[in-house]
Amino acid sequence: QVQLVESGGGLVQPGGSLRLSCVGSGFTLSFRLYAMNWYRQAPGKERELVAGIIPAGGSTNYADSVKGRFTISRDNAKNTVYLQMNSLKFEDTAVYYCNAARGPFGSWGQGTQVTVSS
Repeated sequence: QVQLVESGGGLVQPGGSLRLSCVGSGFTLSFRLYAMNWYRQAPGKERELVAGIIPAGGSTNYADSVKGRFTISRDNAKNTVYLQMNSLKFEDTAVYYCNAARGPFGSWGQGTQVTVSS
């Protein structure tokens, strides 16, 4: 059974930075064969895709709201995906979830809270 464990969330001031990590285990196939994504869900809002990285790790995509501020990366040797978040804004406050996807398969972590507040 796939397990995804996020870490790195916390309280940060506007303009600050955080780096989220997500370590995966229990994959049927090699971790490198899964697309990895970061989603977030703010109170009262739907979960939204923040960033994604393809299995090979070369191509990434971002929500317009985070382009130029967030960077997704992966270390396949460590079964880990990262989300570097810079220039954080109040509106980035949310629970951030890691997602592994391959075809119809999808697995989620438990989430990590990010709060941007002065």
